[in-house]
Amino acid sequence: MEQEGGNGRLFFRGLQNRSHEKMKLRKRKSTLYLSPPNSSERSGVLNITNYGYLTWEWTERLRGYTYPLIFASIYKILHLLGKDSVQLLIWIPRLAQALLSAVADIRLYSLMKQLENQQMAKWVFFCQLCSWFTWYCCTRTLTNTMETVLTIIALFYYPLEGSKSMNSVKYSSLVALAFIIRPTALIPWIPLVFRHFWQEQKKLDLILYQFLPIGFITLSLSLIIDRVFFGQWTLVQYNFLKFNVLQNLGTFYGSHPWHWYFSQGFPAVLGTHLPFFIHGCFLAPKRYRILLVTILWTLLVYSMLSHKEFRFIYPVLPFCMVFCGYSLNHLKTWKKPALSFLFLSNMLLAFYTGLVHQRGTLDVMTHIQELCYNNPNISSASVFIMMPCHSTPYYSHVHYPLPMRFLQCPPDLTGKSQYLDEADIFYLNPLNWLYREFHNDSTLPTHLIIFSILEEEISAFLISSSYERTAVFFHTHLPEGRTGSHIYVYERKLKRKLNRS
Repeated sequence: MEQEGGNGRLFFRGLQNRSHEKMKLRKRKSTLYLSPPNSSERSGVLNITNYGYLTWEWTERLRGYTYPLIFASIYKILHLLGKDSVQLLIWIPRLAQALLSAVADIRLYSLMKQLENQQMAKWVFFCQLCSWFTWYCCTRTLTNTMETVLTIIALFYYPLEGSKSMNSVKYSSLVALAFIIRPTALIPWIPLVFRHFWQEQKKLDLILYQFLPIGFITLSLSLIIDRVFFGQWTLVQYNFLKFNVLQNLGTFYGSHPWHWYFSQGFPAVLGTHLPFFIHGCFLAPKRYRILLVTILWTLLVYSMLSHKEFRFIYPVLPFCMVFCGYSLNHLKTWKKPALSFLFLSNMLLAFYTGLVHQRGTLDVMTHIQELCYNNPNISSASVFIMMPCHSTPYYSHVHYPLPMRFLQCPPDLTGKSQYLDEADIFYLNPLNWLYREFHNDSTLPTHLIIFSILEEEISAFLISSSYERTAVFFHTHLPEGRTGSHIYVYERKLKRKLNRS
């Protein structure tokens, strides 16, 4: 890309010199939009659009968070049709994920209609649709979201007592697919599969003619796909287990006490559904105990891992809605106030977390994208995002060959003691780091993106390097740590500096 000559190439010098990790895992380092080679070889770059190039390393990272084969294919189709605009690249994956989530919600409704009646199914469906966390996650292209979708659809075919849609081949195939996408998808299904095996009369046939063939086919398909992407035989599921469990390297991105899911995570995800869930647990018939066991089992297993996140337990949230529905179905006197409370409290949270809270990181990338397409002098521009790593979207929201860089936070795969990533080193002394990193004016990026909390600490660098604040974006009402309430965009005013000299 011609635009990456000059300042842009110097700006990326540190990024291009870093050696790639040998371990085939969803890598945190990414060197997107490097100068393209003559051909799209595996050692080089996978050409997605004429606006830039997607490295194989980035493809590996995508595999841990979204579904690159699906969405990369969508991008390629859009490019061939001449419709690969940035808005389509942003919204089509979200709409596709929303559609899949909607299909799963309808399956949940249909299942409860089979197991109980239309009235009961209506209350479960209502609880599912007004859950603030469902709204927060269902359109996000996270593997946890797809894991949840496949779990709900698989439950539709699971042999629950009273189900008319049970199909062992279909449900086990969906579970296997969920496992391939994200290995932790198997956790909630361990008690469910064990119960199916225990109650099955033809146990040997279930293993030999269903579980083993399906497992072999899906695992073989995963191996072939990874062989194509990595260029060598790689068992990603083992690497996932090794990284997150055996080596427990997930703690690099934060750790919580063992009781966190019970004391904070699960109550926060359920929100105002919690009292209805507890009430429903006492009302639901015995055949739903397996769902309650699955919820408790999942929380216990995840509690044994140090790194915890709300989204990890999203797949069992629909299970909880079954018990919430039972609670609403049995309410008589206080039903209308309860429904109003549940709806309003969740909608307020859903709208706030979806439209207001932490929106600045999206708005600032929209601003950068608009600069690219509206500024005729953008060819000499470059952007440095001085925030906690992966705070913002990247090229998916810019869709332009603009040199960009962010503070890196790759996990330590070498076992070094006292390991610090680039972001940690930066925040130890931001001012000194900036003066060391950009000792030559020719290496300075034209635009800096920072949280408001950092401005005062690096003000001397901003003044001496002729940066001026050109845009401000609201981010959150609850700033904490390295995250500020607002995001500032600083632009280097070269002409003014030349006039002063």
